[in-house]
Amino acid sequence: MCTLDGCGVNDHLGPPPKATDEDRRLFLKGAVALPLAVVLADPILAHAAGSMLEPVTITTPGGEKMTAEIAMPATLPAPTVILIHEWWGLNDQIRAVAAEYAKQGYIALAVDLYGKPAATTPDGAKALMSAVDPAIATEKLQESVKFLKNHKDSTGKVGTVGWCFGGGWSLNTGLAADVDAVVVYYGNVKKTAEQVSTLSAPLMGHFGTLDKSINKPMVEGFEESLKEAGKTDYQIFWYEADHAFANPTGGRYDAEDAMLAWERTMGFFDTHLS
Repeated sequence: MCTLDGCGVNDHLGPPPKATDEDRRLFLKGAVALPLAVVLADPILAHAAGSMLEPVTITTPGGEKMTAEIAMPATLPAPTVILIHEWWGLNDQIRAVAAEYAKQGYIALAVDLYGKPAATTPDGAKALMSAVDPAIATEKLQESVKFLKNHKDSTGKVGTVGWCFGGGWSLNTGLAADVDAVVVYYGNVKKTAEQVSTLSAPLMGHFGTLDKSINKPMVEGFEESLKEAGKTDYQIFWYEADHAFANPTGGRYDAEDAMLAWERTMGFFDTHLS
């Protein structure tokens, strides 16, 4: 997760990806496809890409309701993926990523653990993140897994992926529910061997060597916990990058590492969800 001190506030490593006016015009007409990073970095394009999602309601046994948004692929039935947002909340960038997952052949469910409009400032994100009740969030994610497993167009396979705040919750979902693959992007993985003992799915983690919060000691401690619990089906990848390196709207975006992490994630899901 992002720390309470902030997320993605450094200067760019290079210029952020940018669409030309002509690219934007053709994309909005549906005449061209653009790289995901270009779409995510452009608020107009991200909003357009995410507009294909449809709202669904997830209800916990205790009656708590969560509005999530779903993107459907062209070919059905299909495997499914839960996408868990950064500390900002469910915004157009996450919706656009869900739309891209659908293009890749997955039923993509973008959950909203806040139930409020996404934040646009660090203070707003901090307040939203701090208000999350872990027990209720866990139930919402468990019910999201059940929803996808039982979806009429699902193959029954469910993966989870999250970034920052959502990276930690992607792991938590794998600990609390029967899923088939877990991907963590620079999320909080501070867990004991006892806590990870319930993990039954293969796991992939993406972490930055320059990340001061989700750092080497934390991740290496996580690996030790996995080993102590007898878990062997995991892959941890390190990048010479900072926290939030895969987010082209943030100040720590690293295009090369973001693409490599994306390719590894797609290959991982293809292997375990097909």
